[in-house]
Amino acid sequence: MCVHPEDEEATLRALRSHLYFRYDHRPHHETECAQFEAELCHYFGSGHALATSSGTTALALAIMASGIEPGSLIACPGFTFAATPSSILLAGCTPFLVDVDENLHLDVADLRRRWTPRIKALVVVHMRGFAGDMGALLRFAEEQGVPVFEDAVPALGAQLDGRKLGTFGLAGAFSTQSDKSLNSGEGGFLITDDSTLFARAAVLSGAYEGRLRRHFPDGEPPIATDLDLPLFSFRMDEIRAALLRSELGRLPVRLAAFRENYDYVASALADLDSIRIRRPVAPGAYLGEAFIFRVADGRAQWFARALCREGIEARNLGSDSDHNIRAFWNWRFMFRGMETAAVKASLPNATRYLQEAVDIPLSSTLSRADCDDLVAAVRKVAAVLTANSSRAGQR
Repeated sequence: MCVHPEDEEATLRALRSHLYFRYDHRPHHETECAQFEAELCHYFGSGHALATSSGTTALALAIMASGIEPGSLIACPGFTFAATPSSILLAGCTPFLVDVDENLHLDVADLRRRWTPRIKALVVVHMRGFAGDMGALLRFAEEQGVPVFEDAVPALGAQLDGRKLGTFGLAGAFSTQSDKSLNSGEGGFLITDDSTLFARAAVLSGAYEGRLRRHFPDGEPPIATDLDLPLFSFRMDEIRAALLRSELGRLPVRLAAFRENYDYVASALADLDSIRIRRPVAPGAYLGEAFIFRVADGRAQWFARALCREGIEARNLGSDSDHNIRAFWNWRFMFRGMETAAVKASLPNATRYLQEAVDIPLSSTLSRADCDDLVAAVRKVAAVLTANSSRAGQR
């Protein structure tokens, strides 16, 4: 189990205090939220952290606090969770979808082809725990003179070239929702080294009537007043912060379990010619919370269903019979009045690769026997697929 007795005790400590609001009479550094933020700064090596109500609001706050003009286009990959374009909309901007490559990473070449001066920022999504190509994306963004935000919601704790995801761009957004590396049911946080962005995000999140000063105990905030910004009440509460502080101490253990399980499964299936395992942009640049591979010739949906019959939780990401919210053509809130075929045609590579992709979640609590069962099931289904293909070729 990922919830330990010390986590329960931490939550009870906050509950018994009867102090659930992060801005009460206590000195700021004594609150659970402030201590959680300080611990996040230490973990990520960042100047500022702000605990929020969700990863969606963390990303929206980062965009709003950066001063990007409302109505601007913000580029993001076509393979992401619906919360990414939703965050952009929440920030008053318009999502601009970009195609992906065969490993489901944002395609920088397609971004260059589609570029328009109306795009004022880029959101990189480390989707299903795999790092985006931050080097190439940051170089392109610098060339265009726009900031980069990291949607690191699916990749809390993962690294690229020894540096934690979420620390490359102007700000990084994370989630502590129920299936993330840190789990408080709901919640999130943003990290940044930009003091002005942080100050504006804190006000937007709910640091009203002078409460912003609590975030800057060693000097005045870098903005003159909190009255120039609206109040959205996207704060985290003290109970969740207490729980997350306890879990944060064991985060390295959970990350190691993710990686061990993923590496074992990927290595055991690396020789299968009938599947193409998703490749990272650099060695080890993944969390390990999901195992994704592609199956060609329109057989991915069949493959996922066969795995389910073997007792393995699996989904074909682009299945027409499964309205997966990670498939961009299912985001009707973005494509009102458009036929699904036309939406798919707008990002042909993302459409093709998602239709070929099989996604299997990997829990950090899987035992070696569980991993062996998964490997055996994939091999069994792959063998049937190969046999069926051979028979069809002989007809």
